[in-house]
Amino acid sequence: MITTKTQAKYLELMNATEMHEASKKWYSELNFIKDEQLFFDDLVTTYTLQLLDKKEFANNKEIVDVLNRSQKRNDELLNIVKTHINDLEVLVDNIKQPKEEVGYKKEHKELVKVISEFFIDYKSLKMQLFEIFKEILKEEKQIRLMK
Repeated sequence: MITTKTQAKYLELMNATEMHEASKKWYSELNFIKDEQLFFDDLVTTYTLQLLDKKEFANNKEIVDVLNRSQKRNDELLNIVKTHINDLEVLVDNIKQPKEEVGYKKEHKELVKVISEFFIDYKSLKMQLFEIFKEILKEEKQIRLMK
């Protein structure tokens, strides 16, 4: 695991091309998360009655609300990262621009923190959603077997 101090030194050593590649990776991952969120929306729509009937209604409602907030945050981050990628393309053109590069490194450092936190929060949300739908599917399977 990279410590904060080591990570900060690594970020300072990154050149514009490495920052650009990292940003493109974030953009790709955020797009994938957007697709996953659509999948979860479909599950919520499909199993709405089960989500409402369960004893855990308040918890399920909160998690669905968190999913909606996560979708909005993901869209915001997609826009921020897209702008960051476009801005970094100017630096990747092999023309030395030290002042701009310092500013982009600072911005990139902040984005590393924000995106990392989002990925951690999203992973936790995803695990909770899988647990909820796993229970719903188990119950449905038991009901079908009893018939």
